Amino acid sequence: MKCSLTFLVVTFLYTSFVDAQTYKNTNDQQNGKTFGQLMTWIFDGEKGPKRVEIETSTQWQELALDQTNYAVWIGHATYLINNGDINILTDPIFSKRASPIGFAGPKRMIPPVMSLSDLPKIDLVVVSHNHYDHLDIWSLKKLNKLNPKTIFLVPIGDGKKLTRSGIKNVYEMNWWDEFSYSETSFSFTPVQHWSKRGLFDRNKSLWGGWFMQTKDLALFHAGDTGYSSDFKTTYERLGAPDYSFIPIGAYDPRWFMKDSHVNPEEALQIALDLKTRHSFGMHWGTFILTDEPILEPPARLEEALKKQNLAPDFFTSPKPGQILQLTK
Repeated sequence: MKCSLTFLVVTFLYTSFVDAQTYKNTNDQQNGKTFGQLMTWIFDGEKGPKRVEIETSTQWQELALDQTNYAVWIGHATYLINNGDINILTDPIFSKRASPIGFAGPKRMIPPVMSLSDLPKIDLVVVSHNHYDHLDIWSLKKLNKLNPKTIFLVPIGDGKKLTRSGIKNVYEMNWWDEFSYSETSFSFTPVQHWSKRGLFDRNKSLWGGWFMQTKDLALFHAGDTGYSSDFKTTYERLGAPDYSFIPIGAYDPRWFMKDSHVNPEEALQIALDLKTRHSFGMHWGTFILTDEPILEPPARLEEALKKQNLAPDFFTSPKPGQILQLTK
């Protein structure tokens, strides 16, 4: 039986309980799957992928205290970013499991390459949506304790989850809302996904991506998304990011995942739609969430680049812990 059965059942149970107060994607859909469809996937006779060793890097240890304009993939959708102005952390999850319970649910294949104590002072945290592999309350509480001045930007509907846990400086964002801190502006952009954290809260909070811009550098973090026209709209409204962080994993089986998770070919199309200069992969190799082989996403991405005659460095899949230079 597939891994994470308990997690999946808890996460998807009672998806039919949706009311008029919930959010929808820009295509007017709510990306709902029935409990029966979930059971079909779980019991379709397929086994989950085998755990394999993911190669990591210790290059992050070479970071200087005053170093700027870099990113480090810590794992899953968590990136440490310095944009030349401030230190940003995206969708931080440092817990051993992506789950509402500590003894079941997806378990990390690799630990975070940087621990919370290894991080520089984090000025601002962005969270794309409330799924447990993206909004990890334990990590957010630890970050708030390490630096009580840290700003937390979350989708509308998720603020109370943080404030009830004692986290300060929390701001909720709707699509196209802007927030400025120091010399960086943050815009919350639409992507195609959904939200759910408990039994009866499906789509009662929003989901999205983050466009982060200074006068010198524009960055985009796509969070978790299916393919849609939202990225063309983001380009039209905000311009082309210099660098983008785009998910490339958690996409099989397609009949179940396509609306919510891009495959590597669709991830590449997102980069083309954004007209971004360079992209980095994420959302693979940390947790086993779906059926594709663990090492398949970067291999398929490389093949997709070749088929479109694009340079290998147009969209790369870095090792966790590698230092990525972010220069204009």
